Amino acid sequence: MIKPNIKIGITQGDINGISYEVIIKTLLDNRINELGSIIVYGSPKVAAYHRKALNIDNFSFNNIRTPDEANFKRPNIINCLDDEVRVELGKSTRIAGEASLKSLQKAVEDLKKGKLDALVTAPINKDNIQSADFSYPGHTEYLEAEFNSGSGTLMIMVGENFRVGVVTGHVPLAEVPEIITKERIRSKLQILNKSLNIDFGIRKPNIAVLGLNPHAGDNGFLGKEEKEIIEPAIKEARDEGILALGTFPADGFFGSASQLKFDAVLAMYHDQGLTPFKSLVSNGVNFTAGLTVVRTSPAHGTGYSIAGKGLASPDSFRNAFYMALDILKQRKLHDELTEDPLLIKTSGNGKRN
Repeated sequence: MIKPNIKIGITQGDINGISYEVIIKTLLDNRINELGSIIVYGSPKVAAYHRKALNIDNFSFNNIRTPDEANFKRPNIINCLDDEVRVELGKSTRIAGEASLKSLQKAVEDLKKGKLDALVTAPINKDNIQSADFSYPGHTEYLEAEFNSGSGTLMIMVGENFRVGVVTGHVPLAEVPEIITKERIRSKLQILNKSLNIDFGIRKPNIAVLGLNPHAGDNGFLGKEEKEIIEPAIKEARDEGILALGTFPADGFFGSASQLKFDAVLAMYHDQGLTPFKSLVSNGVNFTAGLTVVRTSPAHGTGYSIAGKGLASPDSFRNAFYMALDILKQRKLHDELTEDPLLIKTSGNGKRN
């Protein structure tokens, strides 16, 4: 079992979007407080604004300054903003970007100090958050840098029967071919395989690898990346004991629902993996594999067009919260199952020393 009264941090995301709506709707179920202490990094003032806009009266946060003060019977909030912050529903503003970053920075600081056990991030706007302190395409790259993930990270989109990771994430499509290398593919397969084993409890996962070109290159006629880069990377991964198969043409693969036959799919670029995922999965979760810490997020954006209208579904965010807990448990279980028995000394009375 994971330790009692675990602490789950939640970042507020973009204050002009649907983040507070999906957070509050999730936390309205008081039973969720039985799972651990919940700490939102945001602003009591902004939270109150959204509650009023949504006509939610039967909810309030417990204001705290540090995770150590968290009330495990109520959702808590740490103020990361000044009182002059301005909410403009449905708009991308510089203030909203600054607010997103302040929330994220404070939560990451506490995560590094061990004051949080996991982090659930609400959606940000990847444009307005850009600054001297944030020059990353998204959460995944920022967290990889903050936690010095030497072996890299992998964005995995997770649904009930469908997991997909991407070799290249938030990069322009024109740059994808030059980024697709044998070493990069093999590294992503290693991260994916390890995560499926440790974070999802799949003992010997099987992974489908998609091609880059139409029809997976048609034996070199429509592109040589499959023969020269992707297939050699798959062979090297298989030599390491990773059950990777491919390359599969993306259109026929998803058209025949072949994703259901595998524990995960590795796509070559963002839209190749996320377009079918978001078409087939309504309440998915974004999980960052390869980190020493646990981070999840809902598989949707800021939702500016419906902000403040009460129309946003909390299901994806709720699933992200539950998945963070599940992965914490899986990691603890894996540690217990793989503990070296030679390190456990037993005294004559049968008790561990």
